[in-house]
Amino acid sequence: MWVSTLALGVCAFLFWWRCYPCILTYHEQYQLFLFDSDYFIDRITQPGGLARYIGEFFVQFYNHVMLGAFIVSLFYMVIQRLVWMIISRHIDESQPYQPLLGYILSFIPPLILWLLMGDESLMMTYVVSFTLALLAILSFPSNKKLRIVWVIIVLPLLYWLIGPMVMMVAVYALPLISIPYLIACVLAFSHVAAYPLSRLVQGIDYYRLIGLTPLWLVLLPMFTILIIVILILANSLSKKGKKMNFYLWMGLAISVIYFYFLSPHTFQSRKYELIEYDYLVRIGNWDGIIAKAEKKQPDLPMSVCATNLALGMNGQLGERAFDFFQHGMDGLLPPLERNFSSTLITAEAYFHLGLVNTAQRYAFEAMEAIPNNNKSARVVKRLVETNLINGQYDVARKYILILQKTAFYGKWASRLLPLLGNEKAIEAHPLYGYMRRVRLVDDFLFSEHEADKICGQLFLRNKQNRLAMQYLLLAPLLQRDMDKFMQYAELVRSEVHYNPLAAQEALAFVFMRQNQRPPLGLVSPSVMERFQSFARDYSTYGANPSALEHFHNTTWYYLCVK
Repeated sequence: MWVSTLALGVCAFLFWWRCYPCILTYHEQYQLFLFDSDYFIDRITQPGGLARYIGEFFVQFYNHVMLGAFIVSLFYMVIQRLVWMIISRHIDESQPYQPLLGYILSFIPPLILWLLMGDESLMMTYVVSFTLALLAILSFPSNKKLRIVWVIIVLPLLYWLIGPMVMMVAVYALPLISIPYLIACVLAFSHVAAYPLSRLVQGIDYYRLIGLTPLWLVLLPMFTILIIVILILANSLSKKGKKMNFYLWMGLAISVIYFYFLSPHTFQSRKYELIEYDYLVRIGNWDGIIAKAEKKQPDLPMSVCATNLALGMNGQLGERAFDFFQHGMDGLLPPLERNFSSTLITAEAYFHLGLVNTAQRYAFEAMEAIPNNNKSARVVKRLVETNLINGQYDVARKYILILQKTAFYGKWASRLLPLLGNEKAIEAHPLYGYMRRVRLVDDFLFSEHEADKICGQLFLRNKQNRLAMQYLLLAPLLQRDMDKFMQYAELVRSEVHYNPLAAQEALAFVFMRQNQRPPLGLVSPSVMERFQSFARDYSTYGANPSALEHFHNTTWYYLCVK
């Protein structure tokens, strides 16, 4: 039987490692687990705090997706074995098929959990709490005299350690006594804990979005305890194997119904699309972003922003921008939103442009918007970098000292300590030195509508800032402001030799609209020939998308049709 358990673990490991590594790093980046007594005390003094502390301890290892996938798969295997140990107490192994059907049923809870974990807001606290609840059920004494004592002592303590998942234990252990007693304990705790009663009932950290805990999260403990109760009743009502098998088959039928209702709520493709873009931006996999966009056109501002950033970092933005769907300026530099997940992509774009202060502000706002009030290891790391680049060494030191208490960022933070106050070392650093040379020194706020002007200032400050140059030329095209584009194009040509395809197409459009031919060498013959073909079709069919579809990747199509 261990072979099937191992097969479950291997399948889960491959699934999370190869198919959805982005969700593992997504969870890791929105917490900051510290090996610090104050951090432990803060967690353990919350209802369900031990489960949260253990969950966050494991989530920090998601920093390495292979290790994270192993941890998740290990939990699935442990849960399956625990459920089987509980089920095996209540079946007659001498009866045919009962052990087999019971063993099959033991796989349903980890499979339901697998589905539930497709919701990016489900926290590891929930998984740990469920596991600890199963262990508590196994520890329930067989001695009838000890059971009441066990309930009185263990249930309130267990609630404080794992949260409302303890209700599963209460239903199993003397429900007529345990459930009213547990409800009374929770009401008493509501006068002590610094949380409203609704949070105490839902779980402090079972779900990331406070106040939006979905009801279907109760399906896992409900199903598990339902199967156990069915088996107990079946054993007490009848000793006939056939009737017992009927109850087991009924459990399998209920499982199918559970999966049917759960499936639409998990692994939602639109959410995972943004999560994967964010993951690829975080690790700087620009080729991976472009390849993803080529398979499926991005159409949300954040996914378009990530695609444009990847093209710019590879020096392809001016050549390939209109190969992909464009979302106006919202897809180039989206405005600030108090959204913890999407704002980080914009922060990355500003950072690579050289707008260090703006990147710092966006990153900090993203961290403060995390719904469960966690801090973010990814953001704190970026705050170290931005303050180091800006010469704010005391602030940088504060964040470095915090990161030194982590498992996976401590060495990185320690390597930066010698840079504090060492101007020569910072100037020689391949990233921080470059950022100092291209950043705007003046600290000021600007409107998102003026982002093109800021790109112009970045370009004029340092002509080597190729990303700012590409953004400068693309911004007015996305705004359909051809007068502004002509000014920026002249500025760029006067400083560097850069005249990409999108700019040539725009120049052909502007000059032909004025009944003029572009100066010799400004627009390639192939671009002029294709534009003339577009002009003929446009005069015949007008702004008909289907008739002009073969020009969909051109500047003219964006300006005239989209």
